[in-house]
Amino acid sequence: MRVFALRRPVAFLALLFVTILAGAKTTSHMEQAVSMLHEQETWLAANRAEIQTKIAEGYASAQRGELIGPDEVRAKLAEVKRARSHR
Repeated sequence: MRVFALRRPVAFLALLFVTILAGAKTTSHMEQAVSMLHEQETWLAANRAEIQTKIAEGYASAQRGELIGPDEVRAKLAEVKRARSHR
């Protein structure tokens, strides 16, 4: 059994606790979900500075009026999705 430190709202943790006490039959799914949350928290912590920099750069671009149109946004998102699906 693995132990994780989760920084989640109390309501989420209470729901998780109640589900466990109720004898959830999908324990492996719950373990997988908690593991995924832990991985996300770890990734966010490791990449926090880069994420904050990208947000600041995007905000500064928007403040300067350097925005792209919705069609270009959709095309870029589609490109990112294609690249991720080929990994």
